[in-house]
Amino acid sequence: MIITSQEIEERAVAQIADMMCVAARTAPKGRGVDNLVTVIVKGQEKEQLSAEMRRIAQESGMQFFERDANCLDQAALVVLLGQKVKPLGVKPCGYCGYADCAECAQGTGICAISTGDLGIAVGSAVNTASLYHADNRVMFSVGKAAVNIGLMGEEIKIVYGIPLSITGKSPFFDR
Repeated sequence: MIITSQEIEERAVAQIADMMCVAARTAPKGRGVDNLVTVIVKGQEKEQLSAEMRRIAQESGMQFFERDANCLDQAALVVLLGQKVKPLGVKPCGYCGYADCAECAQGTGICAISTGDLGIAVGSAVNTASLYHADNRVMFSVGKAAVNIGLMGEEIKIVYGIPLSITGKSPFFDR
């Protein structure tokens, strides 16, 4: 039996994405509250993300969305990490800009501790990708497109995308 490099790399990138989601899940969380949602996207849904990124670029004039969509097109898949940004009831805090969590919940605030948890999860995920030498890049633009099209549900308001590639030259740098 012969297993081609293409087949090996397709299996590996999927396994790495799985391990990235595991690393994100087990990352430390404020007050031990897990509000993380992880999704792996490929195929038609990945194409929908690229299309939404291009729409955002055209509508906003922010060309980095177009540039990042081109990178996403070259990726095998993308790991999405999103966070339910419910206030965690930490006293005293106020990092969200409100006096306390009750005010934050009543207003339009986003819990700073919760978003910090997302950052820690992203760091754990990209560390895992790096341990396996998979090319990756954290992209706000992918996450914004995912939120816009409701890819992770209405409750998820903050998302970062991490496209993965296993090629001879990373498509995410020297863009």
